[in-house]
Amino acid sequence: MRYYQLGLTCRDPGRAMPGFTLFTPLIQKTAYLINMRGAIVHRWDLPAQPGNYAYLMPNGNLLVSTWIEGGPEGLNAKGGLIQELDWDGNVVWAYRDPSQHHDFKRLSNGNTVYLAWEILPEEARKRVRGGIPGSERDEGIWGDYIREVDPAGDTVWEWHGCDHMDFEKYPLPEGQRRVEYAHPNSIAETPEGDILVSWRHNSMVGIIDKSTNGFKWIEARREFGNQHDAQILENGNMMLFANNAMVPGPGSKSKVWEFEYRTGETAWEYVGDPPYTFSSVFISGAQRLPNGNTLICEGQWGRIFEVTPAGDIVWEYISPFFVPASPAKPESKGNNVFRAYRYAPDSPEIRGRLDGLVD
Repeated sequence: MRYYQLGLTCRDPGRAMPGFTLFTPLIQKTAYLINMRGAIVHRWDLPAQPGNYAYLMPNGNLLVSTWIEGGPEGLNAKGGLIQELDWDGNVVWAYRDPSQHHDFKRLSNGNTVYLAWEILPEEARKRVRGGIPGSERDEGIWGDYIREVDPAGDTVWEWHGCDHMDFEKYPLPEGQRRVEYAHPNSIAETPEGDILVSWRHNSMVGIIDKSTNGFKWIEARREFGNQHDAQILENGNMMLFANNAMVPGPGSKSKVWEFEYRTGETAWEYVGDPPYTFSSVFISGAQRLPNGNTLICEGQWGRIFEVTPAGDIVWEYISPFFVPASPAKPESKGNNVFRAYRYAPDSPEIRGRLDGLVD
């Protein structure tokens, strides 16, 4: 199996996009930038384990979320401290919210938007349908808010799911615990300046109109597959990583799916060959590269690889950074990677800092 191999396992210089790949191993405290040969060419030491991942902004700084104390206990993908670090690791901006989780983005207007947890009010809780009866926590059901803050840390826009979600129309799936509705795991800005959100538990994706706080578009489709990393591409299509976590056994397989989101018409997809050889039931993501290839993070296995439009693998790297198993959780040992990103040597993010190191 590929995940028994570590480091660089495949490289086709003629078809892979030259550049540097950024990834942040989960539960560890370092963000790594590697070249096309898999060598580490830069790293950022983080103050705590990441609240999932980090990425480079056009100004060349790293935006990352890390764990802090506070917020709800026992929910996945906690963060709490969002920081902007310069190339040398100096903190140039920071914002704290112990309830922040999963995702965060620097917007085109210079503000920062992020996902956060809050307990649903009683009236909203009563409207949540589906899930395992009686599986709520004592405190109730956790929902979410989205907050946008300016560089000074002041809130300039906020959205609360309890005010805008149609709980009756979009129930939790059978077998899902009623602890959380409905586990958003990615947030992105659309070209129009609206907010795209992915909710994993009920395979739902929506676009929030920032001027009204209502939805411009929202759908729950089984084909979304308990997805991660929903995004709008430059061509106007949507792309996401369909984990297909609710498909147990040998039939379990994942795919990266590009589609016209208003019609559901497939524009492109990547599946394994055979299909079961590509499967990550949690985390994961994908990035469309300038050369038309797609960088895929099969997060469960720490596998990062680049494929052509025809699905040929032209570059592959498997993270060698493992977390030891804890006595309480023997299954916790792993080399999981939430997302990964490729940056060209002449991109604004790199800006010539690594000349001569791409190979």
